[in-house]
Amino acid sequence: MKLVAFFHLKEVRWSLPDERLAEWKRRFPQLEVVSVEDAADLPAAVADADAFVGWRLPPEHFGAAQRLRWIHSASAGIEESLYPALVASDVVLTNSTGLHSICIPEHIVGQMLVLARNFHEAVRLQERGEWNRFAVIVHQGGLRELHGSNLAILGAGPIGANLARMAAALGMRVRVMRRDTSRPVEHAEAVVAPADLHALLGWADFVVLAVPLTAETRGMIGAAALRAMRSSAYLINVARGEVVDEAELVRCLQSEGIAGAALDVFDEEPLPPESPLWKLHNAVLTPHISGYTATYFDRMLALFEDNLTRFLGGEPLRNVVDKRLGYAPVS
Repeated sequence: MKLVAFFHLKEVRWSLPDERLAEWKRRFPQLEVVSVEDAADLPAAVADADAFVGWRLPPEHFGAAQRLRWIHSASAGIEESLYPALVASDVVLTNSTGLHSICIPEHIVGQMLVLARNFHEAVRLQERGEWNRFAVIVHQGGLRELHGSNLAILGAGPIGANLARMAAALGMRVRVMRRDTSRPVEHAEAVVAPADLHALLGWADFVVLAVPLTAETRGMIGAAALRAMRSSAYLINVARGEVVDEAELVRCLQSEGIAGAALDVFDEEPLPPESPLWKLHNAVLTPHISGYTATYFDRMLALFEDNLTRFLGGEPLRNVVDKRLGYAPVS
């Protein structure tokens, strides 16, 4: 059996360490492992591969991989892997959902604190060497406490569920939107259906987007949804940029239709220098780093190795993506 590993995605370049390759040769002697370092070598490598691990297998190479039976995505988000040929095929797709259940909720809590305590305004004053307590105190409606505030979490996967736990520990009131409202979310006072999205938005002081990018969620936060939010509310997006109508969000922030936003994902990445988001005083931007942590690759490889053992043994795999839904359902 042949496994191809290829970890290139936009500006991210990573390769399997030599010691990991040696370990796999020892643990899986029936396995030929090819670690591709140059994208030009990928087509020949996958032509006779049985399995692939990486950020994604480019669609232009999928058709030539006639022996392929399994693809594992190093990412939880797999929308770029759901091209028609793969969706229609019998190739099993698994992902790395669950590995972000700590780092992304912690990132969100950090962003909520930044927004609530106006740290972003304090940093701007620091850069100018200006001491102005009043400017920080009154910025965007004034300093707030997370305790007692309302948090709406859109998405009940591992990220949303763990964020609910963290937020409840901070004394926040939590409501979660999910497709199946019959399944409760621990630490949430209510589970809300997508049909009730606007009512949920009108209730919230903080709205967190933690949904997968699917046909149903693309553009979910548009002009109507933004109008449904309180003018004092904050939007935090760690999902995908396309979940939000970015042009409408810019207009909303410019007119202070909502108090502000913390964005880790964008329609176009890297975010173009000409984007108006860069200059908005009520926007906090991070360059798609909420899912990264020093241990991420080790944990991802541990998940993959467990699935590899299962695959070689003919056992059910973890994190199997429903290619029609566009995500791996959480049990």
